[in-house]
Amino acid sequence: MTLNELLEETGWTLATEGADLEKEIDGAYCGDLLSWVMGNGEPGQAWITVQIHMNSIAVAKLREFSCVILADNAALTEEVSAKAEEEDLAIIESHIPVFETAKALVELGI
Repeated sequence: MTLNELLEETGWTLATEGADLEKEIDGAYCGDLLSWVMGNGEPGQAWITVQIHMNSIAVAKLREFSCVILADNAALTEEVSAKAEEEDLAIIESHIPVFETAKALVELGI
C-alpha cells in the first residue's frame, strides 16, 4: 500500500508537504523509546508514535521508515514539520490511540 492509498483509506491527515506519497509501506512499527526504535525498526515500515521532535525525524531517516504516523492527538510543532519536509519525510496525523492506529493498519493488510 502506498502512503496516498493509506490517506485515502483512513481519512488521516498529511501534516507535511512535498513528501513522496507513492512510497510503499512494508509494515509498521510502534514505539516511543528512540533507542529501541532505532535498533528494531525496519526500512519501509510506517512508524507509529506519539513522540515527535527533531530526534524522531533523525531516527525515522536513519531507519528509512516510509512515514511517521503521529497518533493520539500528539502535537506536531512547526519546527519539526519543517525539518520533516526538508528531509522528505511524510508525517501523518492519526487522531486515534496508537493501538487503534496499528489495528487500522492491520485491517488494511499492512
